[in-house]
Amino acid sequence: MKKLLLLVLLVIATVSAVAEIWQDDILGDGYEMRYVDQGKDYSGNVRSTIIRKESDCGGRKGVLYIHGYNDYFFQKEMGDRFADSCINFYAVDLRKYGRSIMPGQKKFQARDLKEYFADIDSAIAQMHRDGVDEIALMGHSTGGLITSYYMKEKPDSSVRALILNSPFLDWNFTGFMRKVAIPTFGFMGKLFPNLSISQGDGSGYQESLLKDYHGEWDYNQDWKVFHPEKVQASWTNAISTAQNSLKKGGNISVPILLMHSSGSVTGDKWTPEYQKNDAVLNVEHISKIGRKLGGDVTEDTVKYGLHDLMLSAPAVREKAYRDIFDWLKEKDIF
Repeated sequence: MKKLLLLVLLVIATVSAVAEIWQDDILGDGYEMRYVDQGKDYSGNVRSTIIRKESDCGGRKGVLYIHGYNDYFFQKEMGDRFADSCINFYAVDLRKYGRSIMPGQKKFQARDLKEYFADIDSAIAQMHRDGVDEIALMGHSTGGLITSYYMKEKPDSSVRALILNSPFLDWNFTGFMRKVAIPTFGFMGKLFPNLSISQGDGSGYQESLLKDYHGEWDYNQDWKVFHPEKVQASWTNAISTAQNSLKKGGNISVPILLMHSSGSVTGDKWTPEYQKNDAVLNVEHISKIGRKLGGDVTEDTVKYGLHDLMLSAPAVREKAYRDIFDWLKEKDIF
């Protein structure tokens, strides 16, 4: 009996070790990654990916970053800045995004943003196993919506602070679209989850980022596509459900740093204004809703910032980094 028990324990330990095999990440330079099996959903097997760069300082401090829609973690400079500041850096490629995409999957698909909570929980559990228990959660765009929703729904989380980089707190449309058309299309997603609609063919924002056009960045365009893909009605409903929950009052108990650009730009085609404004969201919406997410919200307007503030012009993103580190120190987070 004892031999059988030992054998079972050995098998469990072996399976656990295999499940946590780390490998060099595509970013190189000390970045590692591993997959996390997240079971199955309506599309089959799903997984998330944890990426980390541990600080040479060691220690218990860490940031966990969640990317946006049509995105994945590729912002190596950002991870380096945290690690070089003695803050261990972790990121997640959510299920059906980036490194986590599996053959045959529809990219970016979701029917409830709570699906992503397990991806975040897995990363936080990994951070704890690594000895990191002073954690700030950071989300960009849809990742900012997901992390805000996560913190509202899980007030007992071990996360100590929330950093929001242009969070997707409302649709960037007119009142009729926001109040009538989108809710109607989202409701249809409950009946016809795979019903899809075009987002247009605009490429202006991608052109503002890519080195081959007007930006200074390279990334995998199979994972962060140049032209918008169709979105499903069920995804639209998932976004609206989370947004509406937060609009009723976030009640997030931890300190929040709400960051956004000083202006927005509209239109499908690139213009020079794309290089100094948010080309995806309405910054007034971010400000109005974001200030009500919790009782301790610091709003930071970054002049000439892009939608992803950390991909803005050098001087602009330098200011954004400085604001983050100053805020973490001021709030005694780390």
